[in-house]
Amino acid sequence: MNILETLQWRYATKRMNGQRVPSDKVERILEAIRLAPSSNGLQPYSVLLIEDEDLKKQIRTVANNQPQIEESSHLLVFAAWDDLTPAHIEEFISHTASERNMPVENLQGFKDSLLGMAAGKTQEQNFNWAARQAYLAFGVGLLAAAAEKVDATPMEGFDAAALDQLLDLPAKGLRSVTLMPLGYRDADNDWLANLPKVRRQKEKFVLEA
Repeated sequence: MNILETLQWRYATKRMNGQRVPSDKVERILEAIRLAPSSNGLQPYSVLLIEDEDLKKQIRTVANNQPQIEESSHLLVFAAWDDLTPAHIEEFISHTASERNMPVENLQGFKDSLLGMAAGKTQEQNFNWAARQAYLAFGVGLLAAAAEKVDATPMEGFDAAALDQLLDLPAKGLRSVTLMPLGYRDADNDWLANLPKVRRQKEKFVLEA
């Protein structure tokens, strides 16, 4: 499928059939997410990969009992940094220098710029910025899943504070942002499966400035 056919095929799957997604497909989806664009390349978020059935059941209880969580093959939790700290920036600069085989001193100006950006915002503002970065990767993940003919559901309907405690995210310096169950649609039990996709008309969506 080309990209437009892929986007026509995907939808926010409401019921999944429990069939397992092959590990190679999951790995390609995760790698696409890892390669997603991110401001300054910082990637201020992590993705938790959850396969444990008992844990998925517990997560369902804090996610408005949405069945896709338990019916999915794999559940991805996108969790953003709860702040952008000097330690985060130090690690990023060191890693960048290593990957690009250059002296870390060559990146001092870049480092100072990042430190200034972080210091100019409150912790909550830094978290909200990090969450928006996570959404860039989240969108790439949805498209990557569709390219693999794997169904996925963009999901915000959950108690973030309860999920954070369940996954011990505060200890990791993270806060949950959104969920992505991966699996295969149960077309016989999903009321949305065979309905036409509805999007705003192009002439109302694309405006000439």
